[in-house]
Order: sequence, then C-alpha cells, then structure tokens
Amino acid sequence: MQIYLDYSATTPTRPEAMAAMQAVLNQQWGNPSSLHEWGQRAATIVEQARIQVAELIHGAPESIVFTSGGTESNNLAIIGIARLYNLPQHIIISQVEHSAISEPVRLLEKWGWEVTRLGVDCKGRVNPQELQAALQDNTVLVSVIYGQSEIGTVQPIAELAKITQEHGVLFHTDAVQAAGRLPIDVQELSIDLLSISSHKIYGPQGAGALYVRPGIELVPLLCGGGQEMGLRSGTQAVPAIAGFGTAAQLAAVELPRETPRLINLRDRIFAQLADIPGLVPTGDLVNRLPHHVSLCIKDADGKKVSGKALVRQMNLAGIGISAGSACHSGKLSPSPILLAMGYSESAALGGVRFTLGRETTPADVDWAAMVFQQILHRIYS
Repeated sequence: MQIYLDYSATTPTRPEAMAAMQAVLNQQWGNPSSLHEWGQRAATIVEQARIQVAELIHGAPESIVFTSGGTESNNLAIIGIARLYNLPQHIIISQVEHSAISEPVRLLEKWGWEVTRLGVDCKGRVNPQELQAALQDNTVLVSVIYGQSEIGTVQPIAELAKITQEHGVLFHTDAVQAAGRLPIDVQELSIDLLSISSHKIYGPQGAGALYVRPGIELVPLLCGGGQEMGLRSGTQAVPAIAGFGTAAQLAAVELPRETPRLINLRDRIFAQLADIPGLVPTGDLVNRLPHHVSLCIKDADGKKVSGKALVRQMNLAGIGISAGSACHSGKLSPSPILLAMGYSESAALGGVRFTLGRETTPADVDWAAMVFQQILHRIYS
C-alpha cells in the first residue's frame, strides 16, 4: 500500500491539465509573440489561462503575470518593488516566511535596506497591532505569507492588508499554499501583490503567477523581449501555462466541496493522534489551511527523535509525509519557523507534516495514523 500525504510539497498533475498540455504540444506549439496564425493560436491559449487563473483569486486578467513558479513570483514582488528606489527603504515581513521571501529580503539587507521581521505567537500568527507599530515613513512594502507551509497557520490577511492600505504601503502575500484551497478575493482583501504556484493546485511544475494590482509599477527581474506586459521577458511556456489555467479553473469549481472534505480528513488525523505522549500539534488549529496537519515530537525519556527520521520510517511503510518545508527537507537543522514560535531547538528538530489532497481517503488517513503511532511506539518502548 502506498499513500501520498505530502500535497504541500507538490500535487500530482491532474489528467485534465495534462490533456490541455498535450493539446498545446500537438497543435498549438507556436510562439505567442508571433503575428501569424500559429503564434496567435498559442497567444489565445495564454490569454485563456490568464483569465482562468485570475478568476481563481477574483482578479482582473490583465493583473496576472505568468512566471516559472512561486519562488520567481515572490522574487519579482520583493525585488521588483525594491528596484523602484534609488536609495534603500524599509520593508516588513514576518518571521515565518517561506525562504522564497526571506532570502530575497536578506539580499535587500545587504544592499542597505532596513528590514523588520514581525514576531509571531505560539500558534505562528502575526499580531496586526505589531504591524501597525512597525510601519515607518519609509516603509514601502509589507509581505506576510497567507498560509504557512510548515505549520498550516493562516494569517489575518484582511486585517494586515487594511492596515497597510490605510498607510499607503503596498501589501504582498505568498498564497502558494492557500490558492485553490481557500477562497481568495484579492479585491475584497485589498491585496496589491499575490503569488501562486501551478504545481500546488494539480497543475504542472514550472509555472506560476504573480497578481499585480492594476496601477502598481514593478521593475522586471529579466530583461528581453518584454513579454507578460513587460514584467517577465522570455517566450512563455505555453504548455505549462495551459495546464496551470485548466488546474486553476477546476480548483475554483471544486473548492466549495473539496475544502470541507479536506477539513474533515485533517481533523480526523488530529483526533487519532491526540493522545500520544510527546506529540504536540503545531500551528493554529482554528485559523488553518484545510489540508494541513503538523505535529512536533518532543524528547521522551532522553530519546531525541528528528522529524526526518520519522519521515524515513513512514517512507519504509509506503507513506509519504515530510519534515517541515520540502524546500529544506534535506537539511538536518532546527526549523526556523518552530524556533520563531518559541519551541526549543530539540523540539524544532522534531516537526512533521501530513498534507492531504484530492486523492486522499478516510482509509488513507486512518492507516497513516495507525502506522505513525506504531513507529512512535517502537521508538519510545
């Protein structure tokens, strides 16, 4: 029996998205920038996908800039705003950002920018009042993750965006984990910039998008032919974009029924693992991504257990889970996210994550919970 429970790392490309990609590869393979029929057919595919992705987050199609994925989208938002200024300014992020935000911001620091990293509570949530207090006259951008990939906590995005709007500061959010799993309306939330990734919503890897509210200026990372409204030069990856658009359209249709189903499965795992000594849920159990279960294994009887060791044990049993973010899953170091939440270094080594998806069944989560309990029992007995 093989059970995949690492949907926050990546999702399997759904058949409808693969069919859309195959159709492009077979029939619509022209360069979208070409003026002839072959190019215009490809351009039509790109614009159709732009509409589909925009509808997922209730944005205008012209506000969608296609990229290679969430990391590029985040970098374009952060660096693209920073390059508008001749002198270093002030930027605010949280202490629980994905590395695709924290690393470009670290680069800005080397360029002389002032950075404020907002602390979080024991559930990983930012306090809007702390954002209010951190704003300065030279603050030009606030970036706070929508749903944290490692602990599942969903931030108070509406409150945070409202505060920045009242102060005339731009607000960006990394919604890679939230898009397609939670309803998002960028206009209602007053979001200026928002990052999405195709392969988190059952589209292909290698495609993503940055929502840029109309009227906002960015300096592109790539110089060239001026594709994507001049913000992302390079011939568009039409097959991947077509698959992304199809996945986004289906995610929007399925979201009203899929989100409650995932919440039920998520809570089912939490309930089955609730009474295990030394096993502590991490993140906010109420304000939480619907598909996300995260736990921390604390030391027991002097035995230190790393999350990565548990991932390997579960893998031997045919079950795929992860220890923290997949982007850091190869490193044996304390989770900076759990450290920011107040966990000890030892406990921050013991974080694990079960993330659920379209193909996850109640039987899958029951079996995975039972196997996980057996592994812990062997370790501690």
